[in-house]
Amino acid sequence: MEQDKHQGGELATFAGGCFWCMVQPFDELPGIHSIVSGYTGGHTEHPTYEEVGTETTGHYEAVQIAFDPIVFPYERLLDIYWQLIDPTDAGGQFMDRGNSYRTAIFVHSGEQRAKAEASKQELAASGRFKGNIVTEILPAGPFYPAEDEHQDYYKTHRYDYNLYHEGSGRGTFAEKYWRRKQDDAALRKRLTRLQYEVTQHGADEPPYENAYWNNEREGIYVDVVNGDPLFCSRDQFDAGTGFPAFTRPIHEGFLRRKADLRSGKARTALYGRLSGSYLGHLFHDGPPPAGQHYQVNSAALRFVPREELEREGYGKYTELFEGQ
Repeated sequence: MEQDKHQGGELATFAGGCFWCMVQPFDELPGIHSIVSGYTGGHTEHPTYEEVGTETTGHYEAVQIAFDPIVFPYERLLDIYWQLIDPTDAGGQFMDRGNSYRTAIFVHSGEQRAKAEASKQELAASGRFKGNIVTEILPAGPFYPAEDEHQDYYKTHRYDYNLYHEGSGRGTFAEKYWRRKQDDAALRKRLTRLQYEVTQHGADEPPYENAYWNNEREGIYVDVVNGDPLFCSRDQFDAGTGFPAFTRPIHEGFLRRKADLRSGKARTALYGRLSGSYLGHLFHDGPPPAGQHYQVNSAALRFVPREELEREGYGKYTELFEGQ
């Protein structure tokens, strides 16, 4: 079957239990155009939420994601998906039981199927789960958007969503299986001691005694833990602090802001959204017009020179330097 197209990109469809919990992890990431909650895989047309809940329509609760694979590859969507579910549970997900809450990857092309099969095999071979990986990979069929009240539920019903998500056990499950001692040990081995202390324990390196505070080469800075593109040298400026400083990120969606009270006053700490790495702080004393100042630890970054972007898989970001 031919790959479905949307806004110049592709579609990805995932069933992972209650669709309320399957939107926020993907939402507002770079390259994600839209996320729609709905029903798929069944034998009736235009089912309602109540009808799907009777377990008689054959439908799964699912989300359909329109995305740009150049900015956010399908493989990365799969990486996020596996960390949201219990792939060994054939009877539903967490406290939601029944066929409509089963997991499945609905593929829109032969290429997606090959990538989904490879990721499933890799997960099975990793030994992360003791049970068999029962999540099916199925051909995508008709997808019916759910009622308006179920769209962006984590935004429109924030209190109810937070209670539901906490009570479901999803977070606890992910912490147990995706943040194991073995994972931490592998990260320690891959990073230097300073990189580990900064990114994992929230340490700040000494000012002026770090790799990039006065870097003048052209290129981009990526997350040292997972390689997400974070900042461009064209947006770097000398803030007089002895740390790398930037007026803006490449993609705001790769960052997460959190309140930080450690210094005795309220500050905004910056973290990698997908890596969870501590990066630094956001201040509002930067140059005009935005006045933003992203102060970042060199140890949280890896610099990719402009001439190496294509070779390292960041070819899209050469456009940041065109016409300047």
